[in-house]
Amino acid sequence: MRSILLALAATVALALPARADEVTVAVTAIVEHPALDAVRDGVKEALAGAGYKEGENLKFLYESAQGNPATAAQIARQFAGEGPDVIVPISTPSAQAVVSSTRDIPVVFTAVSDPLGAQLVNDMDKPGGNVTGLSDLSPVAEHVALIKEILPNVKSIGYLYNSGEANSVSLLAVLKTQAEKAGLAVVESAATKSAEVQGAARALVGRADVIYIPTDNTIISALEGAVAVAEEAKLPLFTADTDSVSRGAVAALGFNYHDVGKQTGDVVVRVLKGENPGDIAVKVAAGTDLVINKAAASKMGVTFPESVLGRATRVIE
Repeated sequence: MRSILLALAATVALALPARADEVTVAVTAIVEHPALDAVRDGVKEALAGAGYKEGENLKFLYESAQGNPATAAQIARQFAGEGPDVIVPISTPSAQAVVSSTRDIPVVFTAVSDPLGAQLVNDMDKPGGNVTGLSDLSPVAEHVALIKEILPNVKSIGYLYNSGEANSVSLLAVLKTQAEKAGLAVVESAATKSAEVQGAARALVGRADVIYIPTDNTIISALEGAVAVAEEAKLPLFTADTDSVSRGAVAALGFNYHDVGKQTGDVVVRVLKGENPGDIAVKVAAGTDLVINKAAASKMGVTFPESVLGRATRVIE
């Protein structure tokens, strides 16, 4: 009888969430801006929904690299040394730093456009090792179609990006392919740090008909500088980041990043409950939102067609 009771107790213990000193989730992002912050908060919400609550049975660590890849590498090494149960790097630079720092601690990356191109995994379906996660690969073809729908006479797209960010380089290649299909030219302008964003935006004035910003953390962290140029030059600015629309972009078709965080948190829960991350397929996050900003459109000389107004999931007046 005693052995049966012990076995039952062990089974119950395995089914319960681990104690505070046993469950630690360490989260890091390359920079703080609304989309990445929303991912972090979504992760925490999903953990709480699964019974892992901060202050009760979860230690939730968070560090931002403040846009500095060297700091991202330092944070990754710090987390690897502390040995949390799971590390959640948000964004490509942070994910690359974390994956390079540990082969033992489970890693669930998120908000990474091209996990294969960033060399985080070799196979999306069977990542292997200690790594899995979510991709937020932008629907670039739909972005090009949206720009043409709003501005039928557009001939060229100005691509504002950080040439040192792997996901932005991958998205540039996708954009060129989709733009060529639509009969549009792509004009590049790069900024490698936030202080260069306004100047890089200004370099597109007179060379492109619109500005298009991908899910690029450097550019989005300094978005207001690009918006100021766009307003002054009447150069419509579109982004792939829906949270950027309230900050002055004309429109964005993309993910609700809080939902991306919750989807990521669901994967973290699976790992905490014993699944091997290498056996969990890397998936593209689900769901897209169309967000438009009427005030920004007015400042940049844009009028939305009824077809766009009718299907927008959120309209900022």
